[in-house]
Amino acid sequence: MALIDLMGRRWVLRILWELRGNSLTFRALQEACGGISPSILNTRLADLRNAALIDTTDEGYQLTDLGRELGSKFADLTQWSEKWAKTLK
Repeated sequence: MALIDLMGRRWVLRILWELRGNSLTFRALQEACGGISPSILNTRLADLRNAALIDTTDEGYQLTDLGRELGSKFADLTQWSEKWAKTLK
């Protein structure tokens, strides 16, 4: 339930999505998320750091091994959702 609660918080999935490919600085991450306020971004980054899904480096924020593993689980969900969407047309 803790993971579902975390994933349900506004902007969390978008932040994880934007970090999927490489590290981003705070400003670059804020720009990539388009429209997120600095205070909300700070809060969400703290939430994700506390959950051990992201970490900070000299290059900015990046996914941890657990964060990358979670991302691979979302890839399966993406495939399923595409199949599901076709049934709704």
